[in-house]
Amino acid sequence: MTAKYYAPTGGHPPQTQLLTDRAIFTEAYAVIPKGTLRDITTSFLPFWEGTRLWVIARPLSGFAETFSQYIMEVAPGGGSDTPEADAGAEGVLFVVEGTATLTVDGAAHTMEEGGYAYLPPATDWTLHNHTDVPLRFHWIRKAYEAVEGLPHPDVIITNEKDIAPTLMPDTDGKWGTTRFVDPTDLRHDMHVTIVTFEPGGVIPFLETHVMEHGLYVLEGKAVYNLNNDWVEVEAGDYMWLRAFCPQACYAGGPGKFRYLLYKDVNRHMGLRLSGK
Repeated sequence: MTAKYYAPTGGHPPQTQLLTDRAIFTEAYAVIPKGTLRDITTSFLPFWEGTRLWVIARPLSGFAETFSQYIMEVAPGGGSDTPEADAGAEGVLFVVEGTATLTVDGAAHTMEEGGYAYLPPATDWTLHNHTDVPLRFHWIRKAYEAVEGLPHPDVIITNEKDIAPTLMPDTDGKWGTTRFVDPTDLRHDMHVTIVTFEPGGVIPFLETHVMEHGLYVLEGKAVYNLNNDWVEVEAGDYMWLRAFCPQACYAGGPGKFRYLLYKDVNRHMGLRLSGK
């Protein structure tokens, strides 16, 4: 399978461009369209050389509660020997453009487009771009919720092209999910998957559930119902959905609609508000 994922390149719109855009921020959901991922909205991180990033989700009261998500852009020769400053953070990397050299516990791995890595907390890892073209990848971070009696998950390094999607029943093959982690492995407290809809595929009911979502559109376009608002999304757009936000979609084509999906899973609900 040949995949082509959308990756932002920055730049700046001309003064002649209209202000009108599709950015939405509500208490239930947010839509960050690709047009907002410009040079002036980038950030930088300590100990990362030749690297800038777009922060598209972060823990914030009333917004993303469980995770952060970055789109990283690493110039040729850039990278980091100390990428993660929080020993309690787990991470998922997903490459959308270029080639990364990921070194874990001294072993080097080449990650090309579609490359996925799960990195448990306290993992010794580095990442560099040894090529002559930019590297762009998603980095999803979460504070790992340890459970007494369960060990930390193992490192996973693979590529979505090597994993057959699991098709949803009774959908004529129009709705599938590429799973990088066994859903029954309760060591994991988050899942990052790729959801694919063929043209005409739908979520035929308003999903309403406790899992928080981050959705980055890798390919195609669709219409999403978010808390009873219909919004159009396309490759490069990002959606954040609060827990229990009603959600459904229709993929009208002409090509596949695919997105990178985050959700929190497999843990008891905290019964005390933070600080109480």
